[in-house]
Amino acid sequence: MTSRFAFKSNDYYLSLIDWDDPADPIRRVIVPDLRELEPWGRLDPSDESAYTVMTGLEHKYNSTALLLVSNTCEGICRYCFRKRVFMDACQPCLQELDPAIDYIRSHTEITNVLLTGGDPLALPTEDLSGIIAALRRIEHVQVIRIGTRMPVFNPYRIIDDPDLLSMIRTFSTPQKRIYIMTHFCHPREFTDASVEGLGLLYSAGAVLANQCPLIRGVNDSPDILAELFRTAAMHGLVPYYLFQCRPSLGNYAYTVPVEEGYDIFEQARSRVSGLAKRVRFVMSHTTGKLEIVGKTEDRIYFKYHRAACDDDNGRFFWHRFNPDARWLDDYEEVIGDYPATMPYRLHGPD
Repeated sequence: MTSRFAFKSNDYYLSLIDWDDPADPIRRVIVPDLRELEPWGRLDPSDESAYTVMTGLEHKYNSTALLLVSNTCEGICRYCFRKRVFMDACQPCLQELDPAIDYIRSHTEITNVLLTGGDPLALPTEDLSGIIAALRRIEHVQVIRIGTRMPVFNPYRIIDDPDLLSMIRTFSTPQKRIYIMTHFCHPREFTDASVEGLGLLYSAGAVLANQCPLIRGVNDSPDILAELFRTAAMHGLVPYYLFQCRPSLGNYAYTVPVEEGYDIFEQARSRVSGLAKRVRFVMSHTTGKLEIVGKTEDRIYFKYHRAACDDDNGRFFWHRFNPDARWLDDYEEVIGDYPATMPYRLHGPD
């Protein structure tokens, strides 16, 4: 099992598991499941390779560049959509910083840079600081985002490293903030230590937001999802995105059908105040970030929240119901104002 999909965790995160409960949601996040061997999904479910400029640098959306700066995490979620990052034969993270910085500098339309991986906070603070310092020397880069699950997996990485907090104070200025995009998936991940870590990041000047996937057996309950949204907002984390679980290889057992997921999402939102309602239910498809915006008796509606082709931004379309659909490509009939400028299926299965 682990010879195919890597396992990694630590004592802190494993201590959150109720080992007497075989359906414990924290256990489901991190402990391998034999159902991961089901032959379903692809290693690159959002076709990131199609938007890769050089190893470790993606430019899918006009104003946003993505840097994969690490190929390791403190823990590996079983439903990770970048399993390929942790496989020995394929480690697509940034190899050389200077060419990537040159590319971003030469593309003045790029105003946002997202650091991801792996987990950027798995890097030594000195290395992470060097990357952020180089980006801060580019005038048109206004926002730097750090996508991290470290406040969940190991908050002591934050609590015990004053240099990390000092770095954030230096580079997160009133004019150009650093955003920390956290990945809390279940309310029980908000421990005293994780909340302390979040408070330190906030006090250092970072803006905090939370995004996570909808995962079967973890947060696929309206009550649990509502509690997650409320808890995040209470601790200063803007509930940002709830992702449809991507069809990565081995992910079938973790996915929730799109239409069922929309019902869960809307029921959860009905239970929270406006501060926690800011979250959007989205799908990171090949062609862009799609928001699932509504249902009627026999149709489900989508809108391009952010399209790879700018002409498609805001486009609206719908499909007839398919209760088994777990991804856009599972809907066979294309109806409505489907964008003609982007191919429906950029690539077939790997």
